[in-house]
Amino acid sequence: MAESASRNFSKKLIEIDISSDTVCPWCFVGKKNLDKAIDASKDQYNFEIRWHPFFLDASAPKEGVNKKEFYRQKFGSRVEAMFRRMSEIFKGIGLEYDTSGLTGNTLDSHRLINYTGKQAPDKQHSLVEELCLGYFTQGKYIGDREFLAETAKKLGIDGAEVFLSDPSNGTTEVKEELEMYSQNITGVPHYTINGKVKLSGAQPPETFQSAFEAASS
Repeated sequence: MAESASRNFSKKLIEIDISSDTVCPWCFVGKKNLDKAIDASKDQYNFEIRWHPFFLDASAPKEGVNKKEFYRQKFGSRVEAMFRRMSEIFKGIGLEYDTSGLTGNTLDSHRLINYTGKQAPDKQHSLVEELCLGYFTQGKYIGDREFLAETAKKLGIDGAEVFLSDPSNGTTEVKEELEMYSQNITGVPHYTINGKVKLSGAQPPETFQSAFEAASS
């Protein structure tokens, strides 16, 4: 026991701030690659991960619209090739990319992620995982408060349903985090590691591992 505690104490701390949007497939791919890098490096480092909001389309409708139609209107004839490409990428991480269901405004999901970061920070990373699995692989709508509340309940995040029921809860905090962490970036995912090493895009695990080393030196 004492030996284990000593090893844990001697590890360097890696703090990772991530700006992302919950309808960004590359953000989820990046998370899966980051998780692989963390798993491969857990004997060297302790990790603290914080998720911050970004809006790919802040004007997206709150009521939700057909996902395929929304992206067809946005990207035109390119959309089918984009869907095929994402399907290949998701298969590479052991998942099936699902284009069914609705898409729309992501504010409520960011409110929940922010709330969790304050109330149960140890569960925030797992929450992002579950939200992304639902949206990208199960046809769940990211703006559905019932889906959000059920996901929070599944992870034991207390008070989430009541919090989400008032649309004003957390909006100020999301705006503040957006300004603090995401106003100077143009795309996601974006990672800041120990406040000094910055990465953009769904980097491979090896790139994250190199970044951990650089950030801890």
